[in-house]
Amino acid sequence: MTQKNLFKILFSLLLVGLFSCNEKQKNESKLHGNYHAVLNISDHIVPFFLNLNQVGEKWTAEIINGEEVLDYDEVYLKEDSLIIVMGVFDAEIRAKVNKDGSLSGEFVKNNVTGYRIPFEAKTNPGQRFPTEADPQTDFSGKWRTVFKDEKGNNYDAIGIFEQEGKQIKGTFLTKLGDYRFLDGNVEGNTFYLSAFDGSHVYYFEGSLNNGEQLEGKFRSGPRYAESFTAVRDDSFELPDAYSLNYLKPGFDKLTFTFPDLEGKPVSLEDEAYKNKVVLVQLFGSWCPNCMDETKFLANWYKNNQSRGIKIIALAFESKPDFDYASKRVAKTKERLGADYTFLIAGESNKEKASQALPALNQVIAFPTLIYLDRNGKVVKIHTGFNGPGTGDYYQQWVESHENLINELLEG
Repeated sequence: MTQKNLFKILFSLLLVGLFSCNEKQKNESKLHGNYHAVLNISDHIVPFFLNLNQVGEKWTAEIINGEEVLDYDEVYLKEDSLIIVMGVFDAEIRAKVNKDGSLSGEFVKNNVTGYRIPFEAKTNPGQRFPTEADPQTDFSGKWRTVFKDEKGNNYDAIGIFEQEGKQIKGTFLTKLGDYRFLDGNVEGNTFYLSAFDGSHVYYFEGSLNNGEQLEGKFRSGPRYAESFTAVRDDSFELPDAYSLNYLKPGFDKLTFTFPDLEGKPVSLEDEAYKNKVVLVQLFGSWCPNCMDETKFLANWYKNNQSRGIKIIALAFESKPDFDYASKRVAKTKERLGADYTFLIAGESNKEKASQALPALNQVIAFPTLIYLDRNGKVVKIHTGFNGPGTGDYYQQWVESHENLINELLEG
């Protein structure tokens, strides 16, 4: 081979390398920025804001629901394929990066057979819900709400909203928990609210009729649907969350033995829990309200464990497979910084969870927090959880939790 031919070959390889590098940089530059994303649940779209950021070779993502910003650091870009792993949840966004920088693909729950929702995202976000007409109603305030499912079953809720012009935010509280940070827009006499937390997909639409009653629809995921009505009512409250769960007659203590994440059996009768105030959390790594409670408990435990307090989380997971469940829970524990004991207690089925804890009247909600005094006696049980998206209701729970702990430590 002549020197001239060798030069031509090397020069060609250099051009190919530069071209590939430039193409990669162009592809990556398209992803850098803010997106208006939507999940298509047949008759409706669930919009949310998505930010993609690159530092060096590392990509990260943010999902924004009003005041809530959720961070994801498992973001993978290969050629024109993008995967965003949804943090602690066993779910992913899988998308193609189009030539114009838009994204198209699907949101997939790996632990639910057939759970796939079409996903699209475009740059230049604008409003969460595109609107044209100006608002004719201010929905700010507290609403007594009744939801009805497709089988005709009813349940009460509280709607709390704050509105500024076309912007509206808020949530719905039920006796089992809240629908977290909802964000949206108002057009005429109708509001549109949505949330996507990496697991649950929520859409709410409500219209004011005759100036008094709200009528609306609720969609969750690709298939679930409910309707609701609501009226303004500042005095309405849900049942006391400490009144729903209790020990059955004949039981004076909670007892269980479940394996920890390494398979070692752990019991309340173990030496580590004697003469301690113990909190038992019924939990699932699939459960957004559980994530809110765990975030609080993780930080709170760091500041209070030296006072003679222990926390045990009983995980009820989506698959009856110990290896799968322990890996999901271990990831959740690490991500949320929860430095307390997690046990694998069973499946995420309320009937089976009730069988696993026969002393309880029933397992009504995930999460549920059980308070035990130094003698192992169940003092109170808090069913469900009102997270930070509920504002004053969250702060009231934090205060009641602190007061109860102080009483147990002093007793």
